[in-house]
Amino acid sequence: MVGGLRSVSTGREIDFPHCGAFCDAGKETMVNPVRRLGFVQVLIALVAAYLIGSIDFGVIVPRLLGVNIYESGSGNPGTSNVLRTLGKGPAALVMLGDALKGTVAAAIGGYVGGAGSGWSVNTLAAACAFAAVLGHILPVWHRFRGGRGVATAIGAVVYLAPLFGLALIVLWLAMTLIGKLASVASLVAMALYVPGLALSGYRGWSLGWAAAIVVLVVARHRANIGRLVRGEERNVAQ
Repeated sequence: MVGGLRSVSTGREIDFPHCGAFCDAGKETMVNPVRRLGFVQVLIALVAAYLIGSIDFGVIVPRLLGVNIYESGSGNPGTSNVLRTLGKGPAALVMLGDALKGTVAAAIGGYVGGAGSGWSVNTLAAACAFAAVLGHILPVWHRFRGGRGVATAIGAVVYLAPLFGLALIVLWLAMTLIGKLASVASLVAMALYVPGLALSGYRGWSLGWAAAIVVLVVARHRANIGRLVRGEERNVAQ
């Protein structure tokens, strides 16, 4: 039946029983452009999130101050190395910038996600958060030499689950200031990442993307974990 066509005299819908494949083809023609548009929107959101994540403030801020962070301290373009090399002010700018990348990327996914895209809001927001963390770790703008992704991952949580995100920031800062080991604070934050989102109501694929973020960040901390085991890890003051 072709919906929407009615008889003028009776007011009843008119049935076209023999249209067969022609009607089906017409329906498919109407559906496919919507699906294609949804796929394009999702792809654009993911690519945009990756490119935003690739903007490495751990490289940009020191460069504006005349310092090549790759040749300073540990050589890692992250908050801890900027703190050791340039002090609290530049380090705070780097942390804020890197965290905002995650927040903005997740927000893009949340805006695009929904029925029209074929992805749920939570799933696409978490996927874009993953893309931003990947961009931070392997930034296309900086020859794929990035940081460890902690600030960007935590920044994404500020959008995904604001209360949990703020709690994670406070915990990370407290552990870093008291224990002086940013790597330990970062690993603890990653250990709480998926459980915290689950308690905040996330399920299914969105938790899968969150777990992928944890894998990326922890893998990027392999050298730190080795130094912690040997008792050789540098604190933020060294």
